Amino acid sequence: MRNKKPSKDTDRRTFLKNIGMLSAAGFLGTGILNTACGTNTSGNTNNKVPGIALVGLGGYATGQLAPALQETKHCKLTGIVTVTPAKEKEWMKKYNIPRENVYNYDNFDSIADNKDIDIIYIVLPNSMHAEYSIRAAKAGKHVICEKPMTTTVEDAQAIIRACNENNVKLSVGYRLHFEPHHLRAMELGQTEEMGKVLNTDAAFSFVLNNKSWRLDKEMAGGGPLMDIGIYTIQGACYTKGQWPVEVEARYGEVTKPELFDSVEQSISFTLKFPDGTTSKHNTSYADNANYLKTTAENGWWELNPAYSYGHLRGKTSNGQMDLPNVNQQARQMDAFALSIIRDTPILATGDMGLRDMMIMEAIYQSADTGKPVPLHLNGLDIPQFRLHKEVNALI
Repeated sequence: MRNKKPSKDTDRRTFLKNIGMLSAAGFLGTGILNTACGTNTSGNTNNKVPGIALVGLGGYATGQLAPALQETKHCKLTGIVTVTPAKEKEWMKKYNIPRENVYNYDNFDSIADNKDIDIIYIVLPNSMHAEYSIRAAKAGKHVICEKPMTTTVEDAQAIIRACNENNVKLSVGYRLHFEPHHLRAMELGQTEEMGKVLNTDAAFSFVLNNKSWRLDKEMAGGGPLMDIGIYTIQGACYTKGQWPVEVEARYGEVTKPELFDSVEQSISFTLKFPDGTTSKHNTSYADNANYLKTTAENGWWELNPAYSYGHLRGKTSNGQMDLPNVNQQARQMDAFALSIIRDTPILATGDMGLRDMMIMEAIYQSADTGKPVPLHLNGLDIPQFRLHKEVNALI
């Protein structure tokens, strides 16, 4: 298997000012491009609201993305791709999708001719992400690829290459980059508001008792690390504003061999950062945990629960984080649509997805060999907190 502490009120006012009172006009006039995610410069001259087609109508598309698209302001649901006739009828009726905007996997490439569809969101099992992201790019459509980006580093590189070659934008479905509690965690860490970050501790686990594609290594690429542990990697990286230079990992005990004969049941790992600090992580399909904790020189902060679709809570050594919960998926998709309309940067870039694949492959290698594995993640185009503030002020 592979120096003065700010008060609670100051803490809240500073954050809300940072993300809610920036000059959108000033940002939109910069014309910054993100070359790692495609640089479609055609713009949106007819004020058309970008249409999104969802590829794969499983639980996440059905329970989260489609409902979120009823709340978006800058994009809308205009198409679906499915092989299930019953789902075709249900979705067409529920979301008023015309027959000509319904595709299956055989006729998918003809979506290139559909002017109602501008963005394709890949919500398939992990092993299918590369194929359909590349086909979507070749069809001239902008791409959102659900996390993890792929099951291999090579496939992630292939997706980025296809999007660049076809001049389309690419994003990975990292919804928490648009969530206020996580934005605050980024700000506290990257601006060193409470001093230098000393360490982070993160875990995301739940109990999985039934066989599914997530337990098939060929389809999933791995177990809980690929599915939910990736959130903890993200949290550590954007809290620090650095990428790890070394990983060390070990597998947990397998208590359900009848389920976990292909992927890991649990895995723990430590990320070492360039400044010498570390981040400890645990992820499992046989436990319950959901937190991101950070200790700095002059204080601490914690998100718990940290990674759920809603009801997130946070607190610091100065008190509770008085921040709203939002529709994470709606904000994520609106931000991507605005990047197309305005031709402005992507937050969750393809390079970010590639970085995380490289980290996870190294984690598995370390767990397999029992040795630390060095990482070389230089040269990747991944935005820091300043850009997060600017983009989130628009949505």
